[in-house]
Amino acid sequence: MFNVLFLCTGNSKRSIMAEAILNNRGKDRFRAFSAGSHPKKEVDPNAIEIIKAAGIEVPSDITPKSWEVFGQEDAPKMDFVITVCDKAKGELCPVWPGQPMSAHWGVEDPQEKDGDLREYRDVLRILTTRIQLFTLLKHQNLSRMKLQQEMDEIGLKQ
Repeated sequence: MFNVLFLCTGNSKRSIMAEAILNNRGKDRFRAFSAGSHPKKEVDPNAIEIIKAAGIEVPSDITPKSWEVFGQEDAPKMDFVITVCDKAKGELCPVWPGQPMSAHWGVEDPQEKDGDLREYRDVLRILTTRIQLFTLLKHQNLSRMKLQQEMDEIGLKQ
């Protein structure tokens, strides 16, 4: 099983959506987590509404958390770390144990546009497409270089 950490600054929308999507769509091969560099106090209720409307389970105890949690010795070892917002991409990340592969799959913050539910649905659609492509990769059969190339290309999909 591969562990995947999705990062965003606030860990209240996009990274939470990505975590929920992968935990539901890839649960036999992947275990997803999410965190932020400056986590908000709570998950954005619009994000939860859109995730649930898509038929994706959301744990009732899901909360924003600091990415520092996943840099500690007792944290799960990550195989992949994926940033989903441009602000998190530019920040100095903690050193992740085990040298996980990383990629940037930037998605615009739905609140920075209109903030309506249509924007949240667009974000969910983009992340779902990217995660589906990611789960279809034959991770064990690809060289590290080829896998990195494939992950980078996924980040360009809309």
